[in-house]
Amino acid sequence: MHLSKFSDYALRTLLFAASRPGEFVTIRQTAQIYGISQAHLKKVVLLLAGKGYLHAARGRGGGFMLAMPPEDINLGALVRLTEPDFAMVECFRPAGSCVISAHCRLPGVFDRALAAFLAELDRHTLNDMRMLPAHFAAPPAGAAKRGRASPAD
Repeated sequence: MHLSKFSDYALRTLLFAASRPGEFVTIRQTAQIYGISQAHLKKVVLLLAGKGYLHAARGRGGGFMLAMPPEDINLGALVRLTEPDFAMVECFRPAGSCVISAHCRLPGVFDRALAAFLAELDRHTLNDMRMLPAHFAAPPAGAAKRGRASPAD
């Protein structure tokens, strides 16, 4: 299973906003922290604001913040909203043309795997993933780019 950049950015945007309750954060600030494109992030924020996850305000002192408590933001629902396509193999696509589709057992396996993936996300909210503002500081020089948090974090 591979999530789109859009879903990744949506999750990260909400994590950053959740770390600063009641405070507006900006697209520029968020893009700088994560090292991602402001243009892509703007699209993410527009969707999340349009769907009620974020409250956005324009102008001086504006930005965005969570529009609902983090415990009300379900990760499974968010991923379903932001993922354009869960067709992991050819036969899942509406115009799929695999010659063995009628007899193949892979679709059932992938259906169950996808259901398990989404069921796990459904068990968690943004509040379960919340981080402190200090966790968004730049990593120390030489730190692994994709390291996992230690149990002490």
